[in-house]
Amino acid sequence: MSPDKNLLSKLAAGDKHGEDSPYFDGWKAYDNNPFHPTHNPQGVIQMGLAENQLCSDLIKEWIKANPHASICTADGVDSFSDIAVFQDYHGLKQFRQAIAAFMGRARGGRASFEAERVVMSGGATGANETLMFSLADPGDAFLVPTPYYAAFDRDLRWRTGVKIIPVECNSSNNFQVTKQALESTYLKFQETGIKIKGLILANPSNPLGTTLDRETLETIVSFINDKQIHLVCDEIYAATAFAEPRFTSVAEIIRDMDHVNRDLIHIVYSLSKDMGLPGFRVGVVYSYNDAVVSCARRMSSFGLVSSQTQSFLAAMLSDQRFVDSFLVEVSKRVAKRHRMFTEGLKEMGISCLRSNAGLFVLMDLRQMLKDQTFESEMALWRVIINKVKINVSPGSSFHCSEPGWFRVCFANMDEDTLRIGLERIKDFVLGERDNKNCNNKKENKKRKSFQKNLKLSFSSMMYDEHVRSPRLMSPHSPLLRT
Repeated sequence: MSPDKNLLSKLAAGDKHGEDSPYFDGWKAYDNNPFHPTHNPQGVIQMGLAENQLCSDLIKEWIKANPHASICTADGVDSFSDIAVFQDYHGLKQFRQAIAAFMGRARGGRASFEAERVVMSGGATGANETLMFSLADPGDAFLVPTPYYAAFDRDLRWRTGVKIIPVECNSSNNFQVTKQALESTYLKFQETGIKIKGLILANPSNPLGTTLDRETLETIVSFINDKQIHLVCDEIYAATAFAEPRFTSVAEIIRDMDHVNRDLIHIVYSLSKDMGLPGFRVGVVYSYNDAVVSCARRMSSFGLVSSQTQSFLAAMLSDQRFVDSFLVEVSKRVAKRHRMFTEGLKEMGISCLRSNAGLFVLMDLRQMLKDQTFESEMALWRVIINKVKINVSPGSSFHCSEPGWFRVCFANMDEDTLRIGLERIKDFVLGERDNKNCNNKKENKKRKSFQKNLKLSFSSMMYDEHVRSPRLMSPHSPLLRT
């Protein structure tokens, strides 16, 4: 029985949570029938989860070599009482210092961060929501270039009441955001009376897997500075960049630009993607605005990182030799896996948007659509989920402006599973092409048969006409010449 909605709040009874989306439906399909190489080899392969499982072996090795880092070992148990007691919501000082240093290293040492501005949160999800609560009131809006992370609809809007205004980008320039698109969208919605409080973007992009170049970032910073609206940069994939152009943080940009109101600049970070630790729920709000830092710190009491996790990570992230080696290896392994997957697709004649970061690619299946509509995209997605048994995410769930693009994740599984996924895609694509060729042959055969019958019918009509009324035939008719 469904609960009486009169007993619930509007928030609980409403449908604005943003989870009525194929992005989440694909996860449910996987949960109901998860692939396992031996126990369930015909199950759904999860290629819709942007998770980094490529370097967990390095972390395991560090843990074995540093048992004192955990209060749950004989070597570290002496610190148990100090860590298990109540901790201020500012977080452990050594943890905030280690996070600030790691953020700098993950950006190649080209930017520096202050520990005093690091605010903890329950993952990047909590960090983004905290910033929305801090920067906007219900009904206010933020611009977001498309395509954008599907869960932004939930993370940014559901509890805060903030609106998202998509800034439409398209494949003609690889979905790069332009000043013209920002200006026109801003003016259009400002005229409607909606209060636009800022711009949110993910760099590196999810789902594009691309990084913003310095010129584009400077244009964006100038735009928000001119409008005096906020800029929130989600940089959770910073260390996954593996090819040129290298990742550039907004922290580098504002350091080198004059006359920028730093109170408008905010960064979201986490250890979920770069280090592959989403279960630790370590998110970071980093703001250049003192009032936002203060407000976010008060709000952090609703989503703290456990002191045990802080203590462990402080020890690991303070090991500079390990961190530097780890970051180099992450980039190498992501590059290798990206190359393996995209080359496998290329052999089937499938292309992807050119990318240089992230744990996924944007696969181009526009040629496989029945027609260029989002209805056809959803029909194809259902076949991929239910028949091919692979969970990929359709572009429409990321508010992509064009049908036929699908985000596919490649770093949340071992190589054997990835190869099985590629084989399934190959069998499906080749099967579809065979069916298309077969249908084309049938159509050609029908067309030739029709044309042959048409000629026969025409000849018969001419013969009948000749028999009945030879006077009406042209003197140039081949029948007369015969």
